[in-house]
Amino acid sequence: MLGEALYDLAAIADGAGASDALKRRIGSVDILVRDWEGVKDELATLAAWARGAQLDPVAATPLAPFAPHRVFGAASNYIEHAEEMATKLAAKADSMPYIFLKTVDSVIGPDDTVFLPPESKKVDWEVELGVVIGRAGRRIPVEQAHAHIAGYVIVNDISARDMTRRSDFPFSHDWFRGKSFDSFTPMGPWFVPAECIDDLHDLKLTLSVNGEVMQDGNSGEMIFNTYEQIAYLSMLLTLKPGDVIATGTPAGVGMGRGIFLKDGDQMVATVEGIGTLANPVRAERAEA
Repeated sequence: MLGEALYDLAAIADGAGASDALKRRIGSVDILVRDWEGVKDELATLAAWARGAQLDPVAATPLAPFAPHRVFGAASNYIEHAEEMATKLAAKADSMPYIFLKTVDSVIGPDDTVFLPPESKKVDWEVELGVVIGRAGRRIPVEQAHAHIAGYVIVNDISARDMTRRSDFPFSHDWFRGKSFDSFTPMGPWFVPAECIDDLHDLKLTLSVNGEVMQDGNSGEMIFNTYEQIAYLSMLLTLKPGDVIATGTPAGVGMGRGIFLKDGDQMVATVEGIGTLANPVRAERAEA
């Protein structure tokens, strides 16, 4: 995508004389992301060539930009969001990020439908900056974390609030059950390389439902910034190309307002510099 138009990357590669190795990868963004360190410089050269070329735009229907390797999510990472959820946080100096996993099978793309499971009456929205890992690493220092970022996507972390708590076990929270229903991770609309964003911690995030703005925040309001999240996660495991970290959501979710998604709603999530991700909402019909 250049400006507001879409162009055929294969045609650009032919016109710019791209290497055969890159041409073999161009048919799959999954492959490009997983080999980001090997292709990013040549892709940047193609983009520079394309800006000066006379190209014909193409018509296309955007999908989820790639299939993530894993999807991590940061919980209660904005102070005002923690307050609206009545979450009591320790001082940052005495704490660490709270990170959970979402299933990759819950990922859908722009304009795909989010289905409301019949088991939940409190399905909620969360616009988030999604950070895509492009370089593998373990025990990454905070000051080196930026070098492991390939780019960014929008993530809408759909959550069944009444399914994240349990009383039938001594464990009070069930993040897996509340956040990994099919269709609960809209992602997209574009994969935007890190070099295209000047400051990832100064991006406006908004989400509207049926045209009414619900969330309006800035990525600079994170408690643990992206680099700190990368350092924390890589302490636990090796981060790999294609991993996505949903870095937390600002205030304005339905739980804090006492309203939730219903059949026929339309969500529109926007992150400055990344794009706009729209998804309709429909009730999932239980099988007879």
